[in-house]
Amino acid sequence: MTGETLKIGVLEGDDIGHEIVPASVEIAKKAAEISGQTIQWVDVPIGYRALETHGHTLPEGTLKTLDGLDGWILGPIGHRDYPRRPEAVNPHPILRKRYDLFANVRPTRSYPDLGCLYDDIDLVIVRENNEGFQPDRNVVMGCGEFRPNEDVSISVRVITTEGSRKVARAAFEIARSRRKRLTLVHKNTVFKLGCGMFVESCYEVARDFPDVTVDEVIVDTMAMRLVRDPQSFDTIVTTNMFGDILTDEAAGLVGGLGMAPGLCIGRGSIAMAQATHGSAPDIAGKNLANPFAMIESTRMLFEWLGNNRRLAGASHMSRLMKTGIDAALARPETRTKDIRGTGTQLSMVDAILNAMN
Repeated sequence: MTGETLKIGVLEGDDIGHEIVPASVEIAKKAAEISGQTIQWVDVPIGYRALETHGHTLPEGTLKTLDGLDGWILGPIGHRDYPRRPEAVNPHPILRKRYDLFANVRPTRSYPDLGCLYDDIDLVIVRENNEGFQPDRNVVMGCGEFRPNEDVSISVRVITTEGSRKVARAAFEIARSRRKRLTLVHKNTVFKLGCGMFVESCYEVARDFPDVTVDEVIVDTMAMRLVRDPQSFDTIVTTNMFGDILTDEAAGLVGGLGMAPGLCIGRGSIAMAQATHGSAPDIAGKNLANPFAMIESTRMLFEWLGNNRRLAGASHMSRLMKTGIDAALARPETRTKDIRGTGTQLSMVDAILNAMN
């Protein structure tokens, strides 16, 4: 075994999370064994099961445990179906704010024969994670939405120079590691102050990255161009709600949300692997869920830890997992039905494990 021991949390989430998170951990464990990377796996309660066993969807002990970890794998959370009780909170915004996970990195890549609209898509959308219109994360106390009377509802959008600069820097660093092209997506033609501040902040950060070419696209034009010419983009940075919408659109180009991984990162040394799809209670327990997004998110976590900590073992894990993933996606009999396959969740996991031998 080589390098430092990583402490990685396992938070299964809800519904299909109890299937795809253990599958991701099984694959990561094999990659770690081959790579010589020592990992301490820590099971951490969260979600509906935690509500039943600990009385809260985000128990106090969960946050204390996460404080001592290097990163964690978070399964999909079905918070929309939680009972309306104070103990049944949506954990997402709490985790992002507590650990300053301000950048949500969402890659979109096309693979052959999966039903992708184009064969040559390879882009990354970096979405600001802790501000914007989302009412559960844009204020310190209370809610960013309110209804002063029965006929009026008001939503507050929060944009700050600090938040914009932080996500911009993360996006520039990613662009520098790829093809050195960054696109700013905004709507400063209408939101002259909010989007204007975001764009100004991005250009301030751009001074530190003279090797990265920068351009801008208005968000509604971007929605159209993602459909028409997604190959013309490499790295994209945008605000929270715009990014939320555009990343789902991008996923639709390459096979759906089952092909949409994500990694939440910040300034510190902690990262959170999180597939961007929901918990899909309708297919839970049926061996039907596409595990790709969760497995790829986990691979991204170890790639990030390898680069951030300069751990050769974690980087080797990432490469091994990529080899396995590519092999499983190449064969219809080992792919799930949503991506033109005839296989199951288990056949896909087995194919990945076998390809890593």
